[in-house]
Amino acid sequence: MAVTTRRNRTPAEQPTGTSATAAAHVWAVARIALAWIFLWAFLDKTFGLGHETPAAKAWTDGGSPTMGFLKNSPEGPFAGLYHDLAGQTWADWLFMIGLAGIGAALLLGVAMRAAAVAGGLLLVLMWTAVLPPANNPFLDDHLVYTIVLVGLALVGAGDTLGLGRWWGNTALVRKLPILK
Repeated sequence: MAVTTRRNRTPAEQPTGTSATAAAHVWAVARIALAWIFLWAFLDKTFGLGHETPAAKAWTDGGSPTMGFLKNSPEGPFAGLYHDLAGQTWADWLFMIGLAGIGAALLLGVAMRAAAVAGGLLLVLMWTAVLPPANNPFLDDHLVYTIVLVGLALVGAGDTLGLGRWWGNTALVRKLPILK
């Protein structure tokens, strides 16, 4: 049996045509769908739209975006840490800025690397808050979304149906490529 190794493809070897275009659009749709997950959480917690956050507990009405989840959900090895963080003003602000920033970056297709790192970190922290996961001894949606975020950044998903190509050509990103 022959063993093959993976190598980077030259531009001439890159997939082209219908399958490459379809794949780029699937990644773009995944990016937009994941953006909506982050943005909906931000909007619901900010304005108490009634899905997970009742209007009376909206951030705009003095509610804490971290209080409900971090006070009630954690039961695993990090429960004490998360219970202590619940309702802390700095934690509320970091959480909400993270949700909005990650969601906006994904929706626009810009700063995909930064969105993948920040989103992955946020999701892994949320995963540690629910250890062990309810439906699986290890894996849950937080880790799956983290993997998808990494994939989105690796394939340049912001270039299709997004501003990624333009963003990558800005002077700021050329100077600081980590912002790509």
